[in-house]
Amino acid sequence: MAIPSGVSCQLIGTYSADRLNTILTSEVKEFCDYPVTYPPARYAVKLYRVIYTSVIPEQNNRPTVASGLVAVPETGAKTMPVVSYQHGTVFSKTSVPSHPDDSMETRLMLAQFAGQGYMVIATDYFGKGESPEFDSYLVKNSTQQACLDMLYAAQAVSKGLKIEWGPLFLSGWSQGGWATMVFLNKLESVGVPVTAAATASAPEDLFAIINRWLHAPEEGDASFLSGLLALQLNAYQEYDGLPGLAQTAIKPAYVSVARDLYLNKISWTEATSKLPKHLSELLQDDFVAAGSVGNTRYWSILQESQAYRWRSKTSLRSYYGDADEVVPPYIATLPVGYQKIMGGAETTAVEVTGKATHRGTFVYAVADEKKWFDQMAEAQRVAPGK
Repeated sequence: MAIPSGVSCQLIGTYSADRLNTILTSEVKEFCDYPVTYPPARYAVKLYRVIYTSVIPEQNNRPTVASGLVAVPETGAKTMPVVSYQHGTVFSKTSVPSHPDDSMETRLMLAQFAGQGYMVIATDYFGKGESPEFDSYLVKNSTQQACLDMLYAAQAVSKGLKIEWGPLFLSGWSQGGWATMVFLNKLESVGVPVTAAATASAPEDLFAIINRWLHAPEEGDASFLSGLLALQLNAYQEYDGLPGLAQTAIKPAYVSVARDLYLNKISWTEATSKLPKHLSELLQDDFVAAGSVGNTRYWSILQESQAYRWRSKTSLRSYYGDADEVVPPYIATLPVGYQKIMGGAETTAVEVTGKATHRGTFVYAVADEKKWFDQMAEAQRVAPGK
């Protein structure tokens, strides 16, 4: 397979239809007990690990390399619809798309979409997978760049496989919902058309959601929120030129644990016994107080990292759960009212009921958005160019 320099591609395996159907049944039940039924997979899927060149915008476009996954269903078709999937938060380096055996969310997307004839592409983000960088957790410009260059790399791989792209869709859960939105913003800014996008439990406004966790905690909040701040504070320290940020923000007793988690020196299982459950116990009082005003550099970056405030031209569905322990409905659905104000594209909030947790929202959204994408793809086939 001939592909341009700057992109390498390795076949890492094939998931048979039987393997995909195991994912859609027993494996998804182990992952989440929310009741969802998926149609059986129709095609085996070839899995390619892709390594590509990119740049880090926050560091004067310093060159780097990153990795991702291209999954190709064995349909025999010359043209395929494409889903770009943006993965959620993970505490390890390899629980990402380019290592699908370590990533249940990736496997579910492969089984539901690639097993039904969609090509699935997904980046690992800088610092994950085969990337030599620090973790770029919730770093906006680097997330956009990693996703954009992965899309270009996937197009090069597709050309080498002699497969043309049909309509392009975006999908993402949790951190990946936020990544989907900032990626959509980037694609629209460079003129790449997207047929539709869907997010599940997306933290659309990082400033708002972190302040919610800090100043209005609820009994049902997830126990891993301290881990999220440990990753994010260290990531902003590395990418945004904020030396000492983690030490300034985190109480001294937890600084080294947070750093070790960020550097993958310890697992989340090890860290969870050492980090406090509540953010008020993790973070220093002066740092928390600054969040109310938001005028320090860290809090300003958070405000700049919102993922929804532009006039979008792409139809969007925002899925939110009625029992989500991480992302409240009023955060996940922010794009709906904003696009109405702006006269933007149709944006719909979809509530997932029946005590849908963070994971429950995801497994439902994967099933429901596939039906919507199918409808959009068919409409584009019947009326191309519209």
